[in-house]
Amino acid sequence: MQRIETARDVELFRLDNKRVMVISCDSSGAIGPKPLDHVKVDGATVGKFTARVALMEVISIGAEPVCLSVSLCVEPSPTGLDIVKGIRRELRTAGFATASMVQSSEKNFLVQQTGVGVAVTGIALSKNLRVGNCRRGDTVLAIGTPLVGLEVVSAERANSVADLEDVCCLLDLPFVHEIMPVGSTGILKEARVMAAGSQLRLDLNPHMQVDVKKSAGPATVLLCSTPRRCVPKIRDSIHKPLSIIGELRDANP
Repeated sequence: MQRIETARDVELFRLDNKRVMVISCDSSGAIGPKPLDHVKVDGATVGKFTARVALMEVISIGAEPVCLSVSLCVEPSPTGLDIVKGIRRELRTAGFATASMVQSSEKNFLVQQTGVGVAVTGIALSKNLRVGNCRRGDTVLAIGTPLVGLEVVSAERANSVADLEDVCCLLDLPFVHEIMPVGSTGILKEARVMAAGSQLRLDLNPHMQVDVKKSAGPATVLLCSTPRRCVPKIRDSIHKPLSIIGELRDANP
């Protein structure tokens, strides 16, 4: 297999002339229902958000998830079972309930702090791959609000964070050129990665009010690039907080 170089937080391998394998992963620690966890939430919530990040990375590139590898650093039941329930629920939400899953859990020792890792393998048609697709003059939008910890849970109830349904919606819009989830590194860094991947530079919007350096935790924000004239169409399609981050220009003006 030939590895495809990319600045994004995924690994790409060319399988043949028509297909590309896409691999992504995410992990979570000290978040869950156990005594030593710093953020107290149920296991299903941990599974949902951990899987969401890795799934977003794969789906946003234009790949279809085919297998998930779930590393449960907890006992099989009840915590492990609850985490897997959250993962499967997230798969159903995105329309990929048939994706296979392999998992392992801790069966030898008592665990007092929750940990989980999720790796997603997907397959994309080369012609549908969305990497380096930004265009000069595109507007970069942030969909959702950068949040981390317990604030994520309440914000999702208020429909303020990006999710897999938003990714799928953006993929269906022909004027959206590229999509990128934002995690702990923040909007600004990821927006610059998106620009650099298309040999462009980002000119920041001086009037934006969103904190572009704050962690977006479990990918509570999505970036997308689109012509400025299409911004109202995205606003009409996705009813989440939307901020204009900047414009894409030639890297060497």
